[in-house]
Amino acid sequence: MRVCILGQYPPHIGGVSSHTYLLSQELVKRGDEVYVLTYPHPDVKDLGPVKVETAPAPNIKGLRGLFFFVSAFFKLRSMIRRYQIDLIHAHFLLPPGLIGVYLGSWMGKETAVTAHGSDLMIQANNPLLQRLIRSVLKKADYVMVVNNDLKDKVLKMGINPEKVYVTPNAIDTERFNPQKTELPPDIKMRSDKPTVLFVGNLVYQKGVKYLLEAKKLMKTDVELLIVGDGPLRSELEKKVEDDKISDVVFTGARRDVEDIMPSASVFVLPSISEGFPITILEAMASGLPVVATSVGGIGEVMNDMVGSMVKPAEPLKLARALDEILQNEELRQEKGVAAREHSRKYSTLKIPY
Repeated sequence: MRVCILGQYPPHIGGVSSHTYLLSQELVKRGDEVYVLTYPHPDVKDLGPVKVETAPAPNIKGLRGLFFFVSAFFKLRSMIRRYQIDLIHAHFLLPPGLIGVYLGSWMGKETAVTAHGSDLMIQANNPLLQRLIRSVLKKADYVMVVNNDLKDKVLKMGINPEKVYVTPNAIDTERFNPQKTELPPDIKMRSDKPTVLFVGNLVYQKGVKYLLEAKKLMKTDVELLIVGDGPLRSELEKKVEDDKISDVVFTGARRDVEDIMPSASVFVLPSISEGFPITILEAMASGLPVVATSVGGIGEVMNDMVGSMVKPAEPLKLARALDEILQNEELRQEKGVAAREHSRKYSTLKIPY
């Protein structure tokens, strides 16, 4: 079968890109031909047998999606004809899913869509976007969601349950492992303090401001390493300066997270909302205990053996959960070992088509 993946893909950074990359590798392993249409990036290239192409779109908030919708529509139409694509698999419902299902319907191709979280938890709150999302879900031959909470949202929209599949994110447990390496030389951390690590986009939904508040309240003297970039970075850096929060390092977006994780003491994800966070899986595969909030799909991937969950937007409880793990080395080690073992359950992707 010839499959075209539509949406984020390496060298783009993030959980969706990690997911689509692993999907492409699983499809190749089973003998499928895989093609990718993704957003523009100067470093885009074919990855092994996977042919990667881009559709132009300016990196301007509010316009990127619109331009991508138009350019990707025509580019995908060309790829379908050129490569004789059998199935289009779009990641995120808008705009990739909208492009995929309407072109698929028009050109007689099967279509699959994967909802990763914010499309159903945020975009679907807008009445106009909700109508578009419902149309995408109804037209798709396969509807995939990364957790049961999202499945419930899809079913409430009246979508045929027989075509809805829960397909959790997966990780490469060979790439992410507990073997400690030297931190990249441009990251300066003190070796005499434990490190609390956050990896993710610096957006409201990730709750990083509550993590900074928790840092002030912690009894353990730690360094906080924040890996990622986004629209709130300047605001968060200003909060660190204004509130005189010591030992906080912002690295920006990184492509070498697998080299950073094993050097941390604990991973933290203080999200306000989540789909199925792949960073938690990567951290567990790296042998890290996890402290996270009980939102979205986090409860489906975590248990008490691998870490602790607290309510969102409660810095004091977040601080106490981090202290509990960091002040008991035996407990930290036990949870780290359990986390690595637990992560093995997510080493392969389920593909329903």
